[in-house]
Amino acid sequence: MTTKFDELLGRFHAYLASVDDALVRDASARIAWDMPARALEPYPLGCLRHLDRAAELAPPDAKPLVRLLAERRNDLRWGQTYSEADFGKTFIDNYGWLEVFGTRGHFANEEVAAGLLILGPNIVYPDHHHVAEEIYIPLTGGTEWRMGEGGFRRRAAGEVVHHASNVNHAMRTAEEPLLALFIWRGGPLAQKSNITGTVAQGRG
Repeated sequence: MTTKFDELLGRFHAYLASVDDALVRDASARIAWDMPARALEPYPLGCLRHLDRAAELAPPDAKPLVRLLAERRNDLRWGQTYSEADFGKTFIDNYGWLEVFGTRGHFANEEVAAGLLILGPNIVYPDHHHVAEEIYIPLTGGTEWRMGEGGFRRRAAGEVVHHASNVNHAMRTAEEPLLALFIWRGGPLAQKSNITGTVAQGRG
């Protein structure tokens, strides 16, 4: 059955195919891309206001995906793992994710979950970990990422960031928003992360 989200899945797949990285190639090759669609009600969030800027910042190979995402933003079911009680109103107003496919996504997949994360400017996503292995590809540059006991390191758009199972990691944005593609595999695909940091850990 053809759905209005087939183009989104196609562009998501095409972008992954353009990434010259062995880990990403392996992850993409293991995905069965002929996935059944789910009928999900749209659920827009406040963080979607950052998509226009993300579309401007995205590198050329990611622009087709990000522009489509911006155009269709209000047709999609966005989610938030956390609440205002967890991290405060500023974080929640600038945070959200879209599961393109997975156990909750627009396309059903019980083996792997993948989609896109939004963080607005000047936001700290504190240290957290989860069982699933995670691959991130930031589609906007300038965000700083930390893994394990290391310090924050600025990552460029298109750079692959790999978090092994149960490894602590954190992100913090500066003056620009973050839009990042993510892939979860090898663990519970809808697990709420274990938080070990606080939003007050800020820029050092």
